[in-house]
Amino acid sequence: MPASPSTARAINDRLALRLLQREGPLTAGQLKQLTGLSRPTVADLVERLSASGLITVVGESGEQRRGPNARLYGIVADRAHLAALDVRTEGVFVLVSDLVGRVLAEGSVPIGGDTGTGPAVEQAVTVVERTVKEAGGRRLHTVGIGAPGLVDPATGDLRDSGGLPAWHRRLAAALQERLPGARVTVENETNLAALAEQREGAARDRDTFVLLWLGHGVGAAVVLEGTLRRGASGGTGEIGFLPVPGTVTLPSATDCDGGFHSLAGAAAIARLAGEHGLPGAERADGPGVAVVVREAVARVTEPPGGRAGTGPAERFLDALADRIAIGAASVVSILDPGCVVLGGEIGQAGGAVLAERVGERLRRLSPLVTEVRAGRLGGAAVLRGALLTARDRAQDELFAPDLPGVATRA
Repeated sequence: MPASPSTARAINDRLALRLLQREGPLTAGQLKQLTGLSRPTVADLVERLSASGLITVVGESGEQRRGPNARLYGIVADRAHLAALDVRTEGVFVLVSDLVGRVLAEGSVPIGGDTGTGPAVEQAVTVVERTVKEAGGRRLHTVGIGAPGLVDPATGDLRDSGGLPAWHRRLAAALQERLPGARVTVENETNLAALAEQREGAARDRDTFVLLWLGHGVGAAVVLEGTLRRGASGGTGEIGFLPVPGTVTLPSATDCDGGFHSLAGAAAIARLAGEHGLPGAERADGPGVAVVVREAVARVTEPPGGRAGTGPAERFLDALADRIAIGAASVVSILDPGCVVLGGEIGQAGGAVLAERVGERLRRLSPLVTEVRAGRLGGAAVLRGALLTARDRAQDELFAPDLPGVATRA
């Protein structure tokens, strides 16, 4: 059956808003070209969306920059404010943005390992409230949280995971209580990093790939045919628990020591660098070890007083690539993703030099053709992914007028 006029208008409005989300500000002529709608239909929807407060004139386009045809229409950025959190074992990073993702304020707070659950939650919530105030004090519409560990697909809550602070699991509920009206969602940090690398980073041209997170710990995110795969229990990509050769024991259900984490976690990489005579990391975490890896790459590409291929930096990077390839080969042999992105602070620090080495080893280990790329966003990918997720969810709700006769999901 053909759509009724009101249903057709709602569908056209959604289409135009989606294009403005994806492309940014557009003229009415550009909307006509991209939607395939007639000029009068586009004029009607622009008037309708402007009257509803969803879009507004944000500038002009063209050399002459005058007249109605030059007007650029964009989403009303102040329609809602959003927050994104990157929750780590040692603290919280937070930013607040408007509806189009423009960052308005940022904040962070360190949280020591000996801090009790209640005080830790209070510190984290306080830094969010302070950042909201710095951004103008508007009530938040949506909060996106990226955190390590398993997210229960049935409840959306972080599961109790060995080795992770208890305050992580309490934070979402505390924010929901202290930020009335806000929609609070939690996602695994590596999954958010993959989303950010796909939308804005190294995997923009891929709809199937695996992101291998190399930071304080290790993890993987799996994107198949454009869809992020979480698994039956939310544990897809918990590669730190993968049993691998080269460790002295096996991992357990509550401890990833002895798994791939023991080869490619930050502390293990720091020890590997020391074994090859390189300077130690100031901190055995993702950012600290990334400095060591970045300096090794610099020595290889511009060896001081020597030639590439003979020094300790070269041998360290070769050994590191050997380790990373073990985990990557296991993932590739099962999923055949065609592309592996080395994400996190350490993956970004290794750059093309490390990615090429891992790719060479994968070609020897697996018959499946796999491109290895360095992540572009590094540790910032989690926060960026949390913001993209919060923005998408807020826009989905604000930009979804009810279709007559069609139930909309809450």
